Amino acid sequence: MGRKRKNGEGTVRLRKDGRWEGRIVIGYDENGLPKTKNVLAKTKGECIEKLKALKNTITPDTPIKLKADMPFGEWLDYWYETYCKPNARPATQRTYEGYIRLYLHPRLGSIPLNKVTINDIQQMCTWMMTEARLDQKNGDSGLSDSQVRNCYSLCDRVLEKAVTEKLIVRNPAKGCKLPPDRPKEMKVLSREDMQKVLIQAKEENYYELFLLEFATGLRLGELMALQWDDVDLVTGELRINKQVNLVGSKLVISEPKTKAAVRTLILPPSVRKVLAEYKTRVNSRWLFPSPKKDDLPIIPSAVSRRLHTLLEHAGCEQVRFHDLRHTFATNALAHGMDIKTLSTILGHVSSATTLNTYSHVTDEMRQRAAVKIDQGIAKAEVQDTAIAQPERTMTTFQARKRWSREAS
Repeated sequence: MGRKRKNGEGTVRLRKDGRWEGRIVIGYDENGLPKTKNVLAKTKGECIEKLKALKNTITPDTPIKLKADMPFGEWLDYWYETYCKPNARPATQRTYEGYIRLYLHPRLGSIPLNKVTINDIQQMCTWMMTEARLDQKNGDSGLSDSQVRNCYSLCDRVLEKAVTEKLIVRNPAKGCKLPPDRPKEMKVLSREDMQKVLIQAKEENYYELFLLEFATGLRLGELMALQWDDVDLVTGELRINKQVNLVGSKLVISEPKTKAAVRTLILPPSVRKVLAEYKTRVNSRWLFPSPKKDDLPIIPSAVSRRLHTLLEHAGCEQVRFHDLRHTFATNALAHGMDIKTLSTILGHVSSATTLNTYSHVTDEMRQRAAVKIDQGIAKAEVQDTAIAQPERTMTTFQARKRWSREAS
């Protein structure tokens, strides 16, 4: 393991473009936010030398001194620059910086670190739930439950590190009353609605994209990051090793968040055949290239908007793109796929995640298993025709004519 750099030496990291970046905090502005400078180099050693040279040319404002009674805002900025930012993804950095600037600094920044109480943090959470929204439309002045919980979680991490560094005795964030963690309602398309979406998608030149999603259950960022080098149309292997995120107005290609998300799937022969024909019409390294921007995939948000349009034209209930992933998983379980295999295909960290997410489906599977056991052992007659004979009818839906692909 490499030597941990001391406080004040700066941070060194390997960027996605292969270059090394060194960054050092040179002081703090009037709002308590850190001011930094950075250097770039081809090798780590060269980067460290450049960082040392930069440090020698800079006379910092007032070096930060870590102590128990320092303002919480100073510790917060130091924690973010030293422990969090160097390892955070661009999208995560943007989110955290928003929480810090809009909520944590205004409510807690001036309080001495060792004087922050559970009441201070509780009041901040209550303020966020009731008054903190910047765009107070339709009389809604509070943030969403998930935003409050995420901001609190960040505050908890900051204070927990202060405990580790022996700046405070205990973490005052423990025990706060938070809004309940309400998972978004899962919606699953029926077999008929899936057919309608694909029929309409073919009319609007998005058939291959949605067919591949229904066949794999990929996350939207993973689907948009696919390149032809990731697909073997002979063996059917599909390699998932990157994702696309929109950070501000910039499209960023990065590695998946977890090791489990790096995986290889096997495409059904029918999907391989469709993709092979589709490839002859695509002049790009991306499977789903942007029609407006050279050498970039379609923006994920544009695909989400397209799905809403397809559902509207097909006369289906509106669902999120992520619900197509739920649709794939539900169908896979209903057709006998085991939890462990599905967990691997979905890129979940553990089978427990898959089991918890789709517990309602596994309950139905147990009911079906009980019916089959009863049939096989007790020779019972089947009463539930829906379980014994799932409907396989094809829709008579006709696509709405004629919509061309819009610019992404």
